Amino acid sequence: MGRGVRGAGRGLRTAGQGVRRGVAGATRATGRASRYTVHQARRAARAEGAGESGLSRLIGLHSLNAAGDAAVAISLAGTLFFQVPTGEARGQVALFLALTMLPFAIVAPLIGPFLDRFSHGRRWAIGATMATRAFLCWVLATAVATDSRWLFPAALGVLVASKAYGVTRAAAVPRLVPPDLTLVKANARVSMAGIIGAALSAPIAILASTAGSDWSLRYGFVIFVVATILAIRLPARVDSSLGEGTLVLMPAPSDRQASVHTSKRRPRTRIPAAVAFALRANCGPRWLSGFLTMFMAFLLRDNPIGDWKPEVLLGLVIGAAGLGNTLGITLGSLLKRIDPTLTVVLALAADAVVAFVAALFYGLLPLVALGLTAGLAQSLAKLSLDSTIQRDVPERIQASAFARSDTTLQLAWVVGGFVGIAIPLLPELGLGLACAVLSAWAVYVFVSRPGRLGTSPGGA
Repeated sequence: MGRGVRGAGRGLRTAGQGVRRGVAGATRATGRASRYTVHQARRAARAEGAGESGLSRLIGLHSLNAAGDAAVAISLAGTLFFQVPTGEARGQVALFLALTMLPFAIVAPLIGPFLDRFSHGRRWAIGATMATRAFLCWVLATAVATDSRWLFPAALGVLVASKAYGVTRAAAVPRLVPPDLTLVKANARVSMAGIIGAALSAPIAILASTAGSDWSLRYGFVIFVVATILAIRLPARVDSSLGEGTLVLMPAPSDRQASVHTSKRRPRTRIPAAVAFALRANCGPRWLSGFLTMFMAFLLRDNPIGDWKPEVLLGLVIGAAGLGNTLGITLGSLLKRIDPTLTVVLALAADAVVAFVAALFYGLLPLVALGLTAGLAQSLAKLSLDSTIQRDVPERIQASAFARSDTTLQLAWVVGGFVGIAIPLLPELGLGLACAVLSAWAVYVFVSRPGRLGTSPGGA
């Protein structure tokens, strides 16, 4: 019997050693894979002169921004959507979006002029959006853990700071584009870094949230602290405003060269008609993105499909949208030439058609197809807008153009999200309404198109 016990002990020790070796091997393999991924990402970020111009630093910063936003989104999704009854959650999120829309309605007309007037402080403006989110993530973590009344004000502040970052980043990109890289490809590369950052951060945030939603927020706090330091260390070229002007969001009366007005401080240029057209067309896909995010979150929770869990269904739709977004950015990076005018029109039309199909044949596959189409259309439409700005807006005012156009698109997303919260949770009604809104908007965009949008496609 003693020999049997000793044999069993040796067997357990051998098994334990095998498990330890397996864990150690997996750890080493994961470490090698991570180091290889980081090395390849750094090489890609510094390619084509991006390292010398400083664009690679902004690419790295944007990946951290997306990583932090992913941590916040995962925490709030568990707190706002799945821990309270549907009716109460809808009311809370509707109030949240209403409060979000109010400051943007006030701030949107001011962000562009502020960057125009104080463009020498862009690094500090970007750093301020990161530092604000770091502070609010810590406050939000405490509020989530103690069910404090500061939950919604802190969450509101995080969202507003995130949107403000998008505007300030868009204004900074044109100053860091190297000579060998087009503005459209630069923006595509920055967007791709954001997708990679969010994809790498999400599993860590989910793991942290298993100990409580507040821990994923504390993880986000650490990310935003690091991002604040990196923002301040961006190249000084980000702050340069030499030769810049101010863009006026009023279409030029003709498609000839935009009228330029002089002022005592900086020249003011009216937005070219082709840029106004592309911006209006982009509002449709961006509106649909906000609408689907909010409507599907509650619809799938209240009306699941078959035996699928709501969390799984929502993950499939969001994952399809993310895949579509990645595919659009990849196409924008690889295609040598795109026709911006045709692309924004096709993106808007595709969203309307697939929304109509999803309303008629409501089910998992139509919803996944809708998410894929929405993500693809949004990314291609945005890259086309970038291309149009690059082609038709003078370089000295491109920073102002990106800041103002990004603000408009952020507002379109919030409006779509608010509509998705306000309507009844009926699949045919909601998706039919989305189709009707997109179709009506497409008619308006087409009718209001300029007589001649330019014949040469922008470079991708």
